[in-house]
Amino acid sequence: MATSKFQALWNHPAGPKTTLATFKWGISIANIADSTKPPEKVSYPQQIAVTATGVIWSRYSTVITPKNWNLFSVNVAMAATGIYQLTRKIRHDYFSEEQAAMAKE
Repeated sequence: MATSKFQALWNHPAGPKTTLATFKWGISIANIADSTKPPEKVSYPQQIAVTATGVIWSRYSTVITPKNWNLFSVNVAMAATGIYQLTRKIRHDYFSEEQAAMAKE
């Protein structure tokens, strides 16, 4: 009985497979808001996790039948914001030092 109720909830059109994707939008929005933070405050592990999650799950969200376009969209947004934050951090950590060293010479 409990299994059938769980299965009914899981397969419901407004069930967790759909609504959990909506919570992931909060991560993407928070990542966009974090773009105002200085690059030295951005975390490599956090941004790598956000980027990897977005890339991996955007691929697998297209395999689900029926297609969950909300899940696909949020994962593309997560990957994009993660890549953006990583490029900001890498540019700040590695390329700004090279430019400063070249300016001293």
